[in-house]
Amino acid sequence: QVHVAESGGRSVQAGGSLRLSCAVSGGTFSRYAMGWFRQVLGQEREFVAAISWSGFATNYADSVKGRFTISRDNTKNTVALEMNNLKTEDTAVYYCAADLYGSTRSRTSEYDYWGQGTQVTVSS
Repeated sequence: QVHVAESGGRSVQAGGSLRLSCAVSGGTFSRYAMGWFRQVLGQEREFVAAISWSGFATNYADSVKGRFTISRDNTKNTVALEMNNLKTEDTAVYYCAADLYGSTRSRTSEYDYWGQGTQVTVSS
């Protein structure tokens, strides 16, 4: 069983930066593509960023391109999301997920294991 756990969410002012971390245990992390998604209460969960198993390929939602960076460390079984120039509309619960079969996919249905989420609140 693969276990996914996010951390690093907190309140931050607009324009600030934040780094989210995701630790994965169980299975073979270096074979999984990983993704970050976010969800606002009452809305659908949306894609933020994804990274291939090797780390060489990445994919970003248009809304975060140029501001967010996804990275991974296969020696530590972790994936990170560096968020810069945060906006109030980035406020959401952020989820990390593992994709056992794909590369940098963006649909929630394509991911197999999910964490519990970490809250990010951006205030003006």
